[in-house]
Amino acid sequence: IHRGIEKIGESVNYRQFVHLTDRMDYLSALMNNWVVAMVVEKATKTGLNDRIQYVRTIMAELERIQSHMLWWGVLGMDLGAFTPFLYGFRDREIITDIFEETIGCRLTMNFIQPGGLMADIHPNFVKRVKEAMNYVKPKIDEYEDLLSGNVILQERTRNIGILPADEAVSLGVTGPPLRASGVPYDLRKVEPYGVYDKVEFRTAVGTVGDCWDRYWVRVEEMRQSVKIVEQLIDNNPEGKTMLMQPAKKIIIPKGVFYSNLETARGVLGIFIASDGVSDKPVRIHMRSPNYNNLWALDRMSRGSRVGDLVANVSSLDLVVPDIDR
Repeated sequence: IHRGIEKIGESVNYRQFVHLTDRMDYLSALMNNWVVAMVVEKATKTGLNDRIQYVRTIMAELERIQSHMLWWGVLGMDLGAFTPFLYGFRDREIITDIFEETIGCRLTMNFIQPGGLMADIHPNFVKRVKEAMNYVKPKIDEYEDLLSGNVILQERTRNIGILPADEAVSLGVTGPPLRASGVPYDLRKVEPYGVYDKVEFRTAVGTVGDCWDRYWVRVEEMRQSVKIVEQLIDNNPEGKTMLMQPAKKIIIPKGVFYSNLETARGVLGIFIASDGVSDKPVRIHMRSPNYNNLWALDRMSRGSRVGDLVANVSSLDLVVPDIDR
C-alpha cells in the first residue's frame, strides 16, 4: 500500500495532486481533496463564494456520516457481532449513491478542486440528501439499540485501552480518539472553515478515554453531522462552482504554506513548498491523522490482554494507506 504519494506530488501540478489524496484515507476522500484546495487558495489568495463553501461543507459531513457507519459495522464485526457489519454497509449505500450521482465515483472521489468544485451538484441532490437524513436519524438510534447496550460490547470496551488526555496530546492524537480522552479539540470549532461558523453543532467529548468513549464519540458525531447537513441543505445559495480557469497553470508564490482541516479520523494538514516559478511544488508533506493516532496503540495496550488489541485497533478506526504515503 505504499504508493509514494508525497514524492509523486513533486512531479505533478496542484490539480493533478488532488486525485492522489483520495487514495490515502479513502473514507475521507472529499476532505482530503478539500485540504489541497484550501492550501492552494490560501497561497494564491483566491476567495470563494458561499455556493462553493456550502457544497463543500455538506459533502464533508455526508462523508463523515458514511465513514462512521462503516466504522461502526466493522467494530461490531471485530468484536464478534456480524450483523452490524451488514447494517452499516446497507445504510452507507444511501449516501454512496448520492455521491455517485453527483460526482461519478463511489469511493476515491476528487470532486473538490482548487478554486471550487469539478461540477455543480445534481438536480436531485437536495431532495435525495433530505431523504437520506430522514432515513439515517432513526438508524443511528437502531445502532444504539442493536449494539451499544450489548453486554459483550460493554465488557470489551469499558475501561479497555485507556488513553489519558495528556498522553493523547503529547502523541499528537487528533479527531475522535483525542476528544474521547476529554480534549474538546475540533478544527470545525477551533479554526472554522467552510461554513462551520454558520451552523450549530455540539462537540462530542468523552471522559475516560477508553474504547467505549471512542465508540460513543463517533456515534454522537453521526448525529451532529446530520444536524449540520439539515441546517445547510435548504439554504444553499446560488453562484458559480469554479472560480479558477480549469486549464490555467496554478503557480503559487515562493514560500512554505500550510492548511489543515478535520477529517473523519482527525486533523489532516498539508505543507507545500513552492519556488514561485513552477506549477509543481518543490515539496509536499501531509500531516496524517491516521499516522499520529497509530502511535497511541502502544500506550493504550500496555498491561492489557492480547485479545484487547482487537478492540483497541478497531476503536482507533485506522485507514492504513493514510499511514504509509
